[in-house]
Amino acid sequence: MKKLLSGLILTLSVIGLVSNGYTASDKEVDQELIYQTSRLDALSAGRYDGKVTLREVKKHGNFGLGAFDKLDGEMILLDGTFYQIKGDGSIIVSSESAKTPFATVTFFEADKKASTDQGFNFQQLNAFLDSLLLNKQAFYAIKIDGTFKSVKTRSIPAQKKPYRPLADVGQDQKIFDLRDVKGTLVGFWAPESASGVNFPGYHFHFITEDKKSGGHVLELQSSSISVTLDETMQNNLTQPKGGSPKGH
Repeated sequence: MKKLLSGLILTLSVIGLVSNGYTASDKEVDQELIYQTSRLDALSAGRYDGKVTLREVKKHGNFGLGAFDKLDGEMILLDGTFYQIKGDGSIIVSSESAKTPFATVTFFEADKKASTDQGFNFQQLNAFLDSLLLNKQAFYAIKIDGTFKSVKTRSIPAQKKPYRPLADVGQDQKIFDLRDVKGTLVGFWAPESASGVNFPGYHFHFITEDKKSGGHVLELQSSSISVTLDETMQNNLTQPKGGSPKGH
């Protein structure tokens, strides 16, 4: 189990360990934390230019999600491989030379497992996960393998400058209705205190078992699932070199 920081005051001023131009050697990488390349509010403001390579991101985890340069599709990092879910719904294995404006990753270690054959929609799944989270002030990496009657996902095609805010880009999203599939949800839970830095609550991307379909999860109906949780109190936010990327 990942070691929790005793007596940690869970405010972003404490959790966010910010540095400029951070590049870590393998010896410096702490595998007991969640690593972010940038803040969510920067992405929301339209800062979509990638500043950190996937090769650098991979030094900090083998599991996670994020976005690609110019917001070109959805990112999944699963078992050490980066998958790019393009705007047309196709999936490619991404080159580690590709860059990201926003990613959240960790070295996944199972702290708790649970399985159920009870069918859930997305809201019910969140309620089930709520029952498993012992500490709502912690961060959790969450892996869910299962069989699904349906999964509704979305992806967004690459954007062009001048970039619009993230809230306005939604009109470009492509919706995919996946039926009778097996696959994996890759996601995180972040506490409310993480608002502005990461997505508070649950955030999931999905990839099918055959690695041919997926995207950001909007809705689902499960048949049977196996949930694995990885809990940590540490969230390392690293500012890309040169400061905040400009959206325009």
